[in-house]
Amino acid sequence: MIFNSTTHLTDRTYTFVLAGGRGGRLHQLTDWRAKPAVPFAGNLKIIDFALSNCVNSGVRHIGVLTQYKAQSLIRHIERGWSFLAARLGEYVDVMPAQQQHGESWYSGTANAVYQNLRILDEARPDRVLILGGDHIYKMDYSIMLAEHVDRGAEMTVACLEVPIEHAGEFGVMSVDAEQRIVSFAEKPLQPAALFHRPTHALASMGIYVFETELLLSELARDAVNPNSNHDFGKDIIPSLLARHRVYAHSFSASCVNMVNTAPYWRDVGTVDAYWEANMDLTAVVPELNLYDDAWPILSLQRQLPPAKFVADDTGRKGGAYNSLASSGCIVCGASVRRSILFSKVTVGQGSLIDDSVVLPDVRIGKEVRLRRTIVGKQCRLPDGFRAGLDAAHDRERGFHVTKNGVTLIVPEMLDQQTL
Repeated sequence: MIFNSTTHLTDRTYTFVLAGGRGGRLHQLTDWRAKPAVPFAGNLKIIDFALSNCVNSGVRHIGVLTQYKAQSLIRHIERGWSFLAARLGEYVDVMPAQQQHGESWYSGTANAVYQNLRILDEARPDRVLILGGDHIYKMDYSIMLAEHVDRGAEMTVACLEVPIEHAGEFGVMSVDAEQRIVSFAEKPLQPAALFHRPTHALASMGIYVFETELLLSELARDAVNPNSNHDFGKDIIPSLLARHRVYAHSFSASCVNMVNTAPYWRDVGTVDAYWEANMDLTAVVPELNLYDDAWPILSLQRQLPPAKFVADDTGRKGGAYNSLASSGCIVCGASVRRSILFSKVTVGQGSLIDDSVVLPDVRIGKEVRLRRTIVGKQCRLPDGFRAGLDAAHDRERGFHVTKNGVTLIVPEMLDQQTL
């Protein structure tokens, strides 16, 4: 029987959100911002999913650990997540890397938490929830916490089944009949397949629950090990398996708004994955439901007028089809298809935008053609501009083209060429 006092569990839990990674595989999208601060879904940031999951789950003692290029992320959290009731002990604290232990910055996921353990002396939680701030999903953490307590676990790892050909990108585990983890390998060359589903492997989501005392003792032990990478997946979890009760939690048990039988979780760590996850939202019935009032994805929202669609003076219609258009957008005598327009995007007459992601404050001129393109914030595309139609030509012009043929454009690229 699952422990049912979820309010007590969440009140007695402290959450660390790891948001300090470089995000280099997103190329120019992270030139000036941390990966969790990258815009997503028209009016959100990637980190809003982890933080919204916390608030909706009732877990409201949160510390966000930042490091690289963190200014826009810090601003977003301070301005967009200050609504929690501080008088009731609810908060989202930003914790920049401060070199509290020695003169080095965070050297791994475990080290990032270790350098901020003093906060636990103040919070005094029974257990600690550790999350990444750079994944797209909806999850009720209170269900994972209840399962953790009911099993008498000392650590729990959230997991999902992934195709075996992609499993080498994750921590891969094997479990016994009671879901206790018996082996764990970080990014293995030959991932262990599931016995009941040999085309898939059981992968870590980078979401962990620790009993507080175990976390304190293990991080202290790891910190003095000169041979450690100071990483949860590479070092902490494998070292615990023989000595402590470590269990797997299936994401399917706590996924919110699961469509059919496939829980929705995306690592948007590459330009292709980022484009694909945004495109998922343009489906008639998207797998990720952003319209659920019972589990809202919260964020800092700019005060802008509604999106506007107008005809030009020749009667050509301005419209968007299977698309998302955010506040402040103006589409004038142009067509937008299977695309996402972030806030304050304008599209001039005669333009055709297909399968594209257009970030905030972009100005698109007349007779522009975009296909399978990501347009960075504050780009200015002149009349007659073309991108995404000829990959070789896009590369010649200095645009980034992915292996799947998605073209990424940022203002610096436009400044360096004659268009």
